[in-house]
Amino acid sequence: MYKYWQNIIMAQKKNKKVLVTGASKGIGKSIAKLLSDEGYEVYICARTESVLKNTAQEINAAGYFVCDLCQNESCKSIMEEGFDILVNNAGDYVYSSVEKTSDDDIRRLIKLNTEVPYRLIKYAVPYMKEKKWGRIVNIGSISGIVGEANASLYSMTKSAFTGLTKALALELAMDNITVNTINPGWVETELAENAVSAGDFSYEEELDMIPQRRFICPDEIANLVKYIVSEEAKGMTGQSISLCAGLSAG
Repeated sequence: MYKYWQNIIMAQKKNKKVLVTGASKGIGKSIAKLLSDEGYEVYICARTESVLKNTAQEINAAGYFVCDLCQNESCKSIMEEGFDILVNNAGDYVYSSVEKTSDDDIRRLIKLNTEVPYRLIKYAVPYMKEKKWGRIVNIGSISGIVGEANASLYSMTKSAFTGLTKALALELAMDNITVNTINPGWVETELAENAVSAGDFSYEEELDMIPQRRFICPDEIANLVKYIVSEEAKGMTGQSISLCAGLSAG
């Protein structure tokens, strides 16, 4: 009997199409791999085809899209495929004092970290409403919750997820669509390594500021996503969840 229900659950997952953005490496790759391993039909997108193709093969993805999401038509054309689950992971980071932040960085981060997720959701929702089922997961940052000196632009763009998540959760509740945000702290990724290198503190000094004295593993985020998109989490919506080894606690 257990195996029977296990097969039923696996079949249901195979019928759920997932898009994970920025998934060629790091957090996005971990999320996509775990969901693929769980039996979901996973699609990934990023800008570099060689890396993306290798990742798709490695994680057994159903397909991939090579695109620049900052081009508005890319968002629209991808979402025409129709996805039950959208994981907004693509984003970028800039470490700079406010007076030295370039106009190019302002335009790029606002576009990629804020406008792109909104557009993807805009194009995803009609399909989800038609199916009367959907899961939207935004990957924010602890910097959008507690702030980060010399990363005000990044903090501003990531903090936008809090309001977006709450508003959309209310708007889409009756359509059986949930919207949630995960706010990671420091994560063991290439992006984090670059951020530490660009910052004023060493890796060891950053660790000293984290209550658990460790960086988060990408798989921890992936496992939280796995729960949020499951049927067991259907009552969780409008939430911003900090996964930061205690960094936001005080």
